[in-house]
Amino acid sequence: MFPDSDIAKTFTCGDDKTAYITKFGLAPHIKRDLVSKINNGPFVLMFDESLNQTTKNKQLDLHVRFWEEEQVHSRYLGSQFMGHATAKDLLEQVKECVDQLELRSLVSISMDGPNVNWKFFELLQREHAEQYGGAQLVVVGSCGLHTMHNAFKCGFTMWQLDKLLRAMHTLFHNVPARREDYSTVTKSTVFPLSFCGHRWVENLPVVERALAVWPSLLQYMDAVRTKKLPNPGTASFDTIAAALKDPLILAKLQYYMALARTFNPFLKKYQTDEPVMPFLGKDLAELTKSLLRRFIKRELLQDITTLQLTRLDVADKNNWLHPQDIDIGLGAESILKSTKGVELTVLEFRRDCMQGLSNIVRKVQEKSPLKYPTVRQMACLDPSVMYRDPDRCKRQIKCLVQRFLQDKQLTGGVSAGDVILQQFDAFLSLESRSEEFLSFQPMQKRLDIFLRDFLGKTYPELWAFCQKLLILSHGQASVERGFSVNKEVEACNMQQDTFVAQRLVCDYVTLHGGVTKVPLTRQLLNSVSSARSRYRIHLDQERRKKESEAQGRKRKAEEDHLEELKRRKKSILEVSEGLARDADRFAEEAEGKAGSKMAMLISKSNLLLRGFKEKLAELEIIEKEIVAKGAELRT
Repeated sequence: MFPDSDIAKTFTCGDDKTAYITKFGLAPHIKRDLVSKINNGPFVLMFDESLNQTTKNKQLDLHVRFWEEEQVHSRYLGSQFMGHATAKDLLEQVKECVDQLELRSLVSISMDGPNVNWKFFELLQREHAEQYGGAQLVVVGSCGLHTMHNAFKCGFTMWQLDKLLRAMHTLFHNVPARREDYSTVTKSTVFPLSFCGHRWVENLPVVERALAVWPSLLQYMDAVRTKKLPNPGTASFDTIAAALKDPLILAKLQYYMALARTFNPFLKKYQTDEPVMPFLGKDLAELTKSLLRRFIKRELLQDITTLQLTRLDVADKNNWLHPQDIDIGLGAESILKSTKGVELTVLEFRRDCMQGLSNIVRKVQEKSPLKYPTVRQMACLDPSVMYRDPDRCKRQIKCLVQRFLQDKQLTGGVSAGDVILQQFDAFLSLESRSEEFLSFQPMQKRLDIFLRDFLGKTYPELWAFCQKLLILSHGQASVERGFSVNKEVEACNMQQDTFVAQRLVCDYVTLHGGVTKVPLTRQLLNSVSSARSRYRIHLDQERRKKESEAQGRKRKAEEDHLEELKRRKKSILEVSEGLARDADRFAEEAEGKAGSKMAMLISKSNLLLRGFKEKLAELEIIEKEIVAKGAELRT
């Protein structure tokens, strides 16, 4: 295979060599290295669950956010597999996965927003406080990205657009004959896309495609109506046929598209592992305002603060604009202007849009990270805010220090807090007045690297505090991306520990930017060279485990047999005693009788005595078996 390489000629690889090198060579080294780096400083845990299609269990993935090589990283730590997923189950599984970590350095937990997760967080907080002298984890709310998707969904449930979009895709998906009929009639090979039910905002391409193929779909439906093509007779076809009767269906799709485009920049910006929490409050507030400006009176939004945004009563219709003034997007407005004779339907459509916007904003307010002071106060680490409003930054950093003191997350207590505030004051006065701070652009330069260059050496206490703040997670993007990796790694009959090993290796390769860029350190090479011996030890342990289990099953069977013998002995004793009593009774009755009556009673008594003797013989045999079996079990 490699005629020009003497080294390659000597290379051999058996069927299972790659597997055991991954599981017993690479993965142990990666895990040890990861744990040692995590335990060097503060960290944040992130977790989420998904269904593992191979094992058919819930797979709980845990990631860790910590400082590595002078910047924030999010790394895969491990997975736990479970059936039930109550709060107590989650707590047990998480504790098992992080048993090698120094939990005193745990700063916060990042998670989605289901009630079971909040119950888990409550249990963890209680246990954390008991173990570490009342220390509490910093609360920054649940994942802000999931909140956006769930909120967006609430604005469109009344129209059931998801049902239509699914039907458009299903009608032609994996049906070659129907696709050929469609292409023949429409002269088009462009088909609807699949609708994603749990990430509504990301369905923007689906809606764009639906609008693009709508004229062709009308041609197809008309051909079916005129019987030029066979009627599919499916629920999907009926759903589309019903939607065609709605004169404003295209306006609804255009409105969906306009609103999704409002959300998309925010979601794309925060699909990152970089520390962007300092910008989250401002961007989320601006997104909320952009939604409110579509249907809320302008005077209510003038000079409104971030906290007031979360408390504004958007359900009060007195705060709404007139239906004619609502902003539904240019596409929807254009369709409404071209639609004649349905004025009442148009008015109802506008009111539905306002109600939908109200539902969206209420959902955002309910789950918004903006409700949590820490999220709002993190803006003090935004370089542009440092330049423009240093006094505000001083107030916010003071609140953060007080919060960490209250949660017992600040080593050194009040005196350390005073030093942090003094250094931050000096930093704002001396460092933050440069053009670099004013022109700082998130996503173009990493905030952690930017602040490290200014704080790392000159302000050590302040920098240590900022490191804790910068690892606070703004969302679950890294965990969600891991689910895609799971699907690639999954294979039939794959064991759970093998799955975790492969995930660790994938994460390590991704961290270094590819297989060819992974540093071949001495520790890594030594671990791989020891993989074969570890594999043999593992096989030996598995063999011993199977033998032990087999012996256990055999002993259990023998113990069960012994118990059965004892039960039989007890039963025979009871029967034999009954036979003896009956024989004696018949014999006593025979003494007072004569003739045939006496003979019959004596005959019965003798018959019972023979049965009694047989039972005694059987009992003797069973007793010998019991003695022998007991001696066998004792050896």
